[in-house]
Amino acid sequence: MPNPVIRMPTQTSGTEPVAPAEVLLQPIAAPSILGLYGFSAATFMVAANIAHWYGSSTTALYLAPFAAAFGGLAQFLAGMWAFKARDGLATAMHGMWGSFWIAYGILNLLFATHSLAVPQGAFPALGFWFIGLAAITWAGTAAATAENKALTSVLAFLALGSTLFAIGQITGYDGISVAGGWSFIISAILAWYTASALMLEGTFGRSVWPVGKTERARQSAAFNFGLGEPGVKHGQ
Repeated sequence: MPNPVIRMPTQTSGTEPVAPAEVLLQPIAAPSILGLYGFSAATFMVAANIAHWYGSSTTALYLAPFAAAFGGLAQFLAGMWAFKARDGLATAMHGMWGSFWIAYGILNLLFATHSLAVPQGAFPALGFWFIGLAAITWAGTAAATAENKALTSVLAFLALGSTLFAIGQITGYDGISVAGGWSFIISAILAWYTASALMLEGTFGRSVWPVGKTERARQSAAFNFGLGEPGVKHGQ
């Protein structure tokens, strides 16, 4: 199906007519469907290991390649497509967390090749990175309150998990890190629900699973020309 074209009316400049302008629209799917699914799977797998549901001291080395590709590359790409759809919140959250997962994969690759020693106990160098992640995610949580309750919940538990994990890694107290892992797991489950709701809405053309859209979001959707045209739809 060709991209829709909007032709602006012919205008005149003095006595000379000016050719009509054409605006080429490029509809795209909601980027957060991919981003939230990538985040959900990667976060669930890693967080379940952090919460001691399964695995050993070397499990993270086997998780790293999948986390880097699924949670990193897929989510980072979603962030860039969200940028094209002019969705600042999705751009920030997917771009930031996608970058983190790529870095997480590289870090564990360095551990696996013995280029870096695996820390025993406290890991402040990683913990302080989670302070930054927590601060940005808390800001994203505040911004998401203008969108819908489901996304707000995803980011709130993610920010809480980041905060707890930062404290656990800096202090070396494993119980706090485990609590952070549980918060990450809840965030991952909520992300799966939110991504599924967005996908179902896109395929059925109506809301199937509620996400608790705000009145502002509903009013904005009523004036959208189409599904995610850059500059036209604020695309979640």
